[in-house]
Amino acid sequence: QVHLVESGGGLVQPGGTLKLSCAASGISLDDYAVGWFRQAPGKEREAVSCISSDDGSTYYGDSVKGRFTISRDNAKNTVYLQMNSLKPEDTAVYYCATAPGEYCGGQEKYWGQGTQVTVSS
Repeated sequence: QVHLVESGGGLVQPGGTLKLSCAASGISLDDYAVGWFRQAPGKEREAVSCISSDDGSTYYGDSVKGRFTISRDNAKNTVYLQMNSLKPEDTAVYYCATAPGEYCGGQEKYWGQGTQVTVSS
């Protein structure tokens, strides 16, 4: 059985940092590109970032470029999202999901349950 488990969310002040983790079991994440998504109340789900499996290429949404960094540790079967200079508009539930294969894009195959990030003073 496949599980993706996000962790690292919480409450942080504007300008603060958080590092999210997405740990997998039941699959090997190095077979898949992995993306981070977020959804705020009343808003559509937004793609935040993605990292491919073949060469580690990374992609970022315009709203997080220069502030967030995605990385992966295949030995730990985990993908991370380092979030710096957080803003109140980053408040959302953050999810990780695998792509169908090695490259970002396409219908996501496996999803985690999400972790709440709240940016507030």
